[in-house]
Amino acid sequence: MKKIAILQSNYIPWKGYFDLIAAVDEFIIYDEMQFTRRDWRNRNQIKTPHGAQWLTVPVQVKGKYFQKINETQIDGTTWAAEHWKSLSQNYRRAPYFNEIAHWLEPLYLKQPYIQLSELNVCFMTAICDYLEIKTIITNCEKYVLKEGKTERLVDLCLQAGATEYISGPSAKDYIDKDLFLSENIKLTWFDYTGYPQYPQLWGEFTHQVSILDLLFNCGKNASSYMRHIQI
Repeated sequence: MKKIAILQSNYIPWKGYFDLIAAVDEFIIYDEMQFTRRDWRNRNQIKTPHGAQWLTVPVQVKGKYFQKINETQIDGTTWAAEHWKSLSQNYRRAPYFNEIAHWLEPLYLKQPYIQLSELNVCFMTAICDYLEIKTIITNCEKYVLKEGKTERLVDLCLQAGATEYISGPSAKDYIDKDLFLSENIKLTWFDYTGYPQYPQLWGEFTHQVSILDLLFNCGKNASSYMRHIQI
């Protein structure tokens, strides 16, 4: 039995993204998809005393956003220091700030990034390492990509030797379940509901922020507030 998930890379995603990674045996980064504006690919939210704040990585856009995610280049370098400054200002009082900053700050300040995918995967990998997520992470470019939305997903499952495909619930609008059934691949919808609250700075609790919020506030105890991560 082998479970896989296939999803686009996001910038410092929320905890549910990493819970999905931890729930499967192989996580395929699906950055052959079109880059979408005002989406999670190059931005996310953190919590501040004044409410949620967006951290957005500036990108170079060609035409009307026709480029793929893995073709999207980052615009400039000043954003990195600005993002780290925002994180430092808003989380320096968090219990595990120093522990997380030890490995997170160098990711922001010690290396330039050119491609958005490169940036996202770098941060994703570092967070998985900290949470001791052992899932194999591969790039869809490793595989032959078939035409058709569902056909491509099914074929990726077959190439990866998967017996179960776990998908986010938003894909219910377009996935053809019968194509998975015809290849004896179990289709499972991931449940993002029911997460418990954790100690959080700055007023009313919210789940809809980057996982960095959970890490700064809970450190290794973050696994206690997720379903599929056991440290």
